[in-house]
Amino acid sequence: MKKLIGKLHLYLGLVSGIMVFIISVTGCILAFEQEIKSITQPYMFVKGPTGGKVLPPSELAEIAKKALPGKVAKGVLYDTPDRNAQVGFYNLDPEYYYVAYINQYTGKVEHIWNEDDDFFHFILHGHYYLWLPEKIGQPVTASATLVFFFMMISGMVLWWPKNKSAAKQRFSIKWNAAWRRKNYDLHNVLGFYIMSIGVILAVTGLVWGFQWFSQGLYTATGGQGSDMYYNPTSDTVSTAQITNAMQAVDKAWNQLQKEYPRYSSLNISFPTEKAESIYSYVNFREGTYYNVDYNYFDQYSLKRINATGPYSGKYSKADFAQKLRRMNYDIHTGAILGLPGKILVFFASLICASLPITGFVIWWGRRKKAPKKVRKSSPVLATPQ
Repeated sequence: MKKLIGKLHLYLGLVSGIMVFIISVTGCILAFEQEIKSITQPYMFVKGPTGGKVLPPSELAEIAKKALPGKVAKGVLYDTPDRNAQVGFYNLDPEYYYVAYINQYTGKVEHIWNEDDDFFHFILHGHYYLWLPEKIGQPVTASATLVFFFMMISGMVLWWPKNKSAAKQRFSIKWNAAWRRKNYDLHNVLGFYIMSIGVILAVTGLVWGFQWFSQGLYTATGGQGSDMYYNPTSDTVSTAQITNAMQAVDKAWNQLQKEYPRYSSLNISFPTEKAESIYSYVNFREGTYYNVDYNYFDQYSLKRINATGPYSGKYSKADFAQKLRRMNYDIHTGAILGLPGKILVFFASLICASLPITGFVIWWGRRKKAPKKVRKSSPVLATPQ
């Protein structure tokens, strides 16, 4: 059985090695995306005094539309008081994604960000799709992640020592040995120490990779119904109608401001379809996305719309499955544990990237290794009687 698992581990590794390497290296870079952006993108922050009167969504939208004529504004994100508001513009056909960074107190446009010109968007595309077209790259990446999950499990089986004597050699790298032995230890020892984190990274990645896996995990952890996000519809035949959608957005925003006097960030959408509701989330922990309250408003009556699934309602009232699903991204990036978690994920991804390399070297060395010559035994001379 162990020999069969070894063959499976080898062939799966040879097939998925390059893909796992790319996914892991890009994951290393993305681990500190927000910290790097905070340093390299000063337009994210407000220049001058903060804490004044904040402009409503409708005014920020009008200012942003003048900077991006012909583009469709989808919503605005109010970040911490020292950061500029972000008005998002995106569309599928033709495809584009822009963000207008606007001083939320003065209305000054500080920067227009284009997704196509962003370095981290390029890295993210490699992490998600291996720089292939989405329809091809997404299932390929998901399949490689699934293979990597089985590689972790089969690697643990192969690592498991036969006895206590063998176990002493499985927990440390023999640095004074020949380079082949050092490479072997780097693959086995580091693979063992990183296995638990590697499995977590693979599982959280598979949530985005395969819908059957995502739904299965959600149901297995106690989730009811579908785990997919959906935007509930507004009542288009309501008698109490607000004719101006942006007026409704401002009213919903004012209502949220009163309900949530303190928050880390607040996002509110601009409905562009007749049946679309006003969607908003209020985030209470900076740098993460799980501790969030979701709110939906009818764009004509401003009545709250009840939604189901993990992306609905208050975080404090969510069940275990809903909370776990909301945490998926922050677990995957390590942000759930703050900076120490990101550092942990960074080094874990780095080691995951090294495993296909050290594994290939082990296989190549064994393949090229010349068979030992069998020494011919000397004839035994018969002693005289």
